[in-house]
Amino acid sequence: MTDPAPATATATAAPAARKAPVGQLRTLWPFVRKHRGLLVAWLLALACSSAATLSLPVAFRTMIDQGFAAGGGRAIDQAFLLLFGVAVVLALATAARFFFVSLLGERMVADLRQQLYAHLIGLDASFHDANRSGELVSRLTADAELLRGVVATSMSVALRSLVTFLGSIAMLFVTSPRLAAFALVGIPLAVLPIVFGGRRLQKISRSAQDRVADANALANETLGAVGTVQAHAREPYERGRFGDAIATAVATARRRIQAQAWVTAIAILLVFGAITLVLWSGAHDVAAGRMSAGTLAQFVLYALIGGGSVGALAEVWNELQRAAGGMGRISELLHVDNRINAPATPRPLPAPVQGSIAFDQVTFHYPARPDLPALDGFDLRVRPGETVALVGPSGAGKSTVLSLLLRFHDPDRGVVRVDGVDIAELEPAQLREAIALVPQQPTIFAASARENIRYGRLDADDDAIDAAMQAAHAREFIQALPEGLDTPLGERGARLSGGQQQRIAIARALLKDAPVLLLDEATSALDAQSERSVQQALETLMEGRTTLVIAHRLATVLKADRIVVMDKGRIVAEGTHAELLAQDGLYAELAKLQFLD
Repeated sequence: MTDPAPATATATAAPAARKAPVGQLRTLWPFVRKHRGLLVAWLLALACSSAATLSLPVAFRTMIDQGFAAGGGRAIDQAFLLLFGVAVVLALATAARFFFVSLLGERMVADLRQQLYAHLIGLDASFHDANRSGELVSRLTADAELLRGVVATSMSVALRSLVTFLGSIAMLFVTSPRLAAFALVGIPLAVLPIVFGGRRLQKISRSAQDRVADANALANETLGAVGTVQAHAREPYERGRFGDAIATAVATARRRIQAQAWVTAIAILLVFGAITLVLWSGAHDVAAGRMSAGTLAQFVLYALIGGGSVGALAEVWNELQRAAGGMGRISELLHVDNRINAPATPRPLPAPVQGSIAFDQVTFHYPARPDLPALDGFDLRVRPGETVALVGPSGAGKSTVLSLLLRFHDPDRGVVRVDGVDIAELEPAQLREAIALVPQQPTIFAASARENIRYGRLDADDDAIDAAMQAAHAREFIQALPEGLDTPLGERGARLSGGQQQRIAIARALLKDAPVLLLDEATSALDAQSERSVQQALETLMEGRTTLVIAHRLATVLKADRIVVMDKGRIVAEGTHAELLAQDGLYAELAKLQFLD
C-alpha cells in the first residue's frame, strides 16, 4: 500500500498542472522580481537591441535609394556609415541583453533551488518515506535547469521576438499598407498549429521529465547500494534495468522532439509562404514603377524580421511547454504541506530541561500501513534521569516510540509530553535540540571526521571534539586515518568499518550533550572489545540523563533501571531483568533466544 503523501501533493498541484504555460510559469515571477535591477537593465538592453534591429531596414533603404542613386562616393560612405553605426548599437545592446538576462536566470534558479531544498529538508518523515530521494534530486537539478534556460534564453527570445514582431508589423504598414494587409493573412495561420499542438506538447514534456527522473532515481538507488549489487554479481541486471529506463526516457523525449519539430515547421512554412506571396506582388509593383527598389528591400527585411520572430515565438512556445512541465513538478513539491509544524505561538520547554517523558494513550498508524497500528493505546512514563530499555520482537513499535518522541510523526490519538509539555505545542527544533540520537544505522556524511562529529554541536571547538572522540573510544582509529580529523570519510562513511561509523555517531551524541538520550541498537555494530569500551562511555553519558534504549544486547538491558516489553504496539510487561525472567513471559522467551545465547 502506498503512502498518501504523494497523492496529497499531486492533488494539491493538479490544478496548477492543467494551467497554460504562461500561468504555470507565473510561479517564477517572485524569484525574478527579487532581482529588479537586473530585470530593468535587461529590459533597457532589449529595447535598444530591438530598436536597432528595426532600424536596419531603414538604413538599407537609405543606402539603396540615396547612396547608389546619388552616384557620389560621399553619399555612399554616409549610407554605409549609418548602416555600420546601427550594427554597432545592435551588437553592444545584444551583448548587454545576453549578459543581464543570463545572470538573471542564474540567480533566479539559485534562489528557486535554495527555496525548494529548504522546503524539502523540512518536510515530515512521511513524505520522505514515500518519495525516492533520486527523483527529488532530479526535480531539484534537472527541472530547475530547464527553468534557467527559460529565463536566460527562452524568455529573452520570446520578449525580443514579440517586440520585433509588433515593430515589424507597424513598419510594414508604414512602408506599404497594401502589402502589409496581405502579409497579415499568414499570421493567424501560423498561430493555429502553436495553439493546437501546445497542450499535447506540454503533456508529452511532463512525461519525458518523469521518465528522466525515474532513471535518475534508479541510478541513485543502485549506486548507493553498489556493494550489495556487486556482492550478488548483479551488475548486468542493473545495467539492463538502467538501460531500459534510459531507453524509455529517450523514446518519450523523441515524441516530444517530433511534436516540437512539426509545430515549428508548420508555423514557419505558413509564415514564409505568406511572405513569399506578398513579395511576389511587391516585385510587380517595382517593375511597374509604383514602388522603389529601396522601399521593397525595406519591406522584405521587415517581412523577414516579422516572419523570423513568429518562427522564434513558435520555438519558444515549445520550450515554454517543456519548462511548464518542469515548473509543474517543482510546484507540486513547493505546495506539499508539512504535516509537522510549529504552533503559531509555541510554548518553551522549561529551563533547564529535566527530561521527563510521558506517552498518554498514544495510537499511531504509519500512512503506508493505515490498517495496522504501530502503537495502540501506548502508555509510558519515564522519570528524569531514568534509563528505560525497550525490548520486543520486530514490529513491536520500539522505533516508533523514538520517532514520535522526536516528532518525526504526530500520533493519531493521545499525547506525548516532555517535562509536562505536549510536544505538539513546542517548536520542533527546540524539542530536537534537547534530544541526542544514536541510530542503529548511523548517518556519516562525506565530509571530514571533524565535521561529522561537530554535527552534534556546530560551535564546538577542537578540545570538545577531542573529548567526545576519546569518550567514544574513536580517537585511536581517527588519528590513524591519513589526515586524522581532517580525513574525508567518503560517501556514507565508506572509509570506515561499521563499528567505526557507530563510534563516530556516539561521539556526535556525546558532543551534543542533550538531557534526553535515545539509543537505537547503539552498540549493535561493535565487536565485543569495542562494545565494552563504548558501553562504558555510554554509561558515563547516561548519568543524569533520561535515556530510552532499544537493545537486544544483554549488557545494555542489565544496566537499565527498567525494562519495558512491547508487542504489537502495546506494553505487555515491565520491570527489572530478574523480575521479567521470573514472570516467564515474552521477555523470558526473548532472553532465551537473544540474550542468554
